[in-house]
Amino acid sequence: MARAMTMAEKILAAHAGLQEVEPGQLIECDLDLVLANDVTAPIAIRTCQEISDTVFDATRVLLVPDHYVPNKDIKSAEQAKLVREFARVQGITHYYEVGCMGVEHALLPEQGVVGAGDLIIGADSHTCTYGALGAFSTGVGSTDAGVGMATGKAWFKVPETIKFVIDGTLAPGVTGKDVILHIIGMIGVDGALYKAMEFTGSAIESLPMDERMSISNMAIEAGGKAGLIPVDDITRAYLDGRVERPYHAFYSDEDATFAEVIRIDAADIVPTVAFPHLPSNTRPVADARDIKIDQAVIGSCTNGRLDDMRQAAAILRGHRVHPDVRCIIIPATQAVYKACIDEGLMDVFLDANCAVSTPTCGPCLGGYMGILAAGERAIATTNRNFVGRMGDPTSEVYLSSPAVAAASAVLGHIGLPEDIEEERS
Repeated sequence: MARAMTMAEKILAAHAGLQEVEPGQLIECDLDLVLANDVTAPIAIRTCQEISDTVFDATRVLLVPDHYVPNKDIKSAEQAKLVREFARVQGITHYYEVGCMGVEHALLPEQGVVGAGDLIIGADSHTCTYGALGAFSTGVGSTDAGVGMATGKAWFKVPETIKFVIDGTLAPGVTGKDVILHIIGMIGVDGALYKAMEFTGSAIESLPMDERMSISNMAIEAGGKAGLIPVDDITRAYLDGRVERPYHAFYSDEDATFAEVIRIDAADIVPTVAFPHLPSNTRPVADARDIKIDQAVIGSCTNGRLDDMRQAAAILRGHRVHPDVRCIIIPATQAVYKACIDEGLMDVFLDANCAVSTPTCGPCLGGYMGILAAGERAIATTNRNFVGRMGDPTSEVYLSSPAVAAASAVLGHIGLPEDIEEERS
């Protein structure tokens, strides 16, 4: 009789062709998908070419130029060109050119490429996003991604799993971003180091898919190897009719062994902001109102989806960005951008004096479209706020939900949506 296993262990066992696995075990697995972007793909491509003349499967290698694209300079243009030409020679079916592309971790679920039960490696640390769909997905170095492109295989050390049970009802205005910031604030940036994180409970089950992806996206900010959410009716509604391959849902056995089970009352989670220079340096937004800002960025693979755009627009409607603040809105994909137009959200953003960008990672990694000067402060819906992450080493980044970022843009300082009317009354 096979040992009781966690969701993560079951997915890894299935892809290793084994009846069971246990934490610490080294295994070689067949991969469903291998991902790289314009920054990480060039090294992966060279590694792949050293091993094989062809990729293992042209339908399962995903290339998304999204970090410095549309090209910000000659060097980024050369990188994108290398990726583009490799995709053409190899016949890569999931290559996304400018005008079709989006921020990779928003684009690939939207396009139906990722399915439950998949095993995915990506040369980008936020590949863990796809755990929200019930996949085991994790970031790797470019060399490992290149080996995966050539062979369709990768080795793993089976991780332990920490189970987070968030039960109860989230207060109005509390989002998936607040949930994950709350968790990272509790356990620290290394609290789940090389462990799978499994998020369960009635509060998680109540969240729409866009907010679930925000949670899984930032598992890596706690050191997590993967951030998994069990498949339910909301997941199936998202996948069915969208995903291009059959999918299989895996669930943790009731008697599976977890490294730890952490129970959280949803009522204890409030709108949260992470202060510089760690995602774990969290405080309630209500305790951060004295922080003046120069810029707000609403977008990224964490919070650039349609629900995020709607949340920001709901706050910005009828208001204008503070004259001392620059507010940059970045829809994560072309489909999100078009939906913003169709739903009138683009009018809200423009009437509020926001700058709206084509899809790009851009400012999140200090690339372009919003670099900070010395001493400037930004509130952002991105995932990292390390020293110099968005520009000058003396600049500061504060992480929040879209609603809080939008409210702060109007206020000129970090604040809650309800503060807008209070300050004007």
